[in-house]
Amino acid sequence: MIDLHNHLLPGIDDGPADLPTALDMARAAVANGISHVVCTPHIHIGRYDNDSHNIAETCSRFNAALQEAGIELKVAAAAEVRFSGELMTRVLDGSIPFLGQWEGKKVLLLEFPHGEMPFGAERLTQWLLDKGVVPLIAHPERNKALMNNPSKLKPFIEQGCLLQVTAASAAGRFGEKAMHLAHELLSNRVVSIMATDAHNLDHRPPLLQEGLLQAARILGERGRTSGHRHALAHRTPAFRLVDCLITRACRFRPQDSYLLEVGKPCVDSSVSGRNPFSRR
Repeated sequence: MIDLHNHLLPGIDDGPADLPTALDMARAAVANGISHVVCTPHIHIGRYDNDSHNIAETCSRFNAALQEAGIELKVAAAAEVRFSGELMTRVLDGSIPFLGQWEGKKVLLLEFPHGEMPFGAERLTQWLLDKGVVPLIAHPERNKALMNNPSKLKPFIEQGCLLQVTAASAAGRFGEKAMHLAHELLSNRVVSIMATDAHNLDHRPPLLQEGLLQAARILGERGRTSGHRHALAHRTPAFRLVDCLITRACRFRPQDSYLLEVGKPCVDSSVSGRNPFSRR
């Protein structure tokens, strides 16, 4: 499995404070069936002032430590970038590492404040899209404003933004509201990626399987009623992909050049006509 959003790099944000803890998290990820990760430390201006340079250096040291410890985990790096007015400048000056490519465009893992959807946020996402950058919105199911009013996501989906749901949310570890919204997003086929967003071993561990089981159940039930198969697992020349829940035909390529290919769309007009999150 591949985890495209996590905080395994040590001493760089609110993830593991030291290398031994980071290595223990890597062991836990491998034990859960994860073979590849793209580490995404926070870039949050004034709080976690990371950039492409220091993230790449930290990732290089972590990879060396993994090899020395004999841990079979392939690691690349990007960032989870907090919504801010400085984001446009950081995109233009190249100090933000992108997660990969989606249909030939760069992908930015974008985090909104947990308690709200900022006024005019869709103007920033449209600016990114106009610059050839596709926002992948991190854990929308855990945003309090979206829990209370999920329809606030619709403008972003209509623009072409992607959604990443946390596996633990689907499994109920972030409470009922987050779980219900995660399940609703999965049921409506608007989730692009499921990831761990792991921060530690105790409360936010690097576990994908329990969330994927819930996703498989939800997508399987919908597939039986709609007649559509879901892209829950796919084999590439390098590895098996089971954490990328893609809802339409596309190609996604993380920065380390692993190629994740998916099949046909899961949604047709008869389904999207009843879908409150539909892009149509």
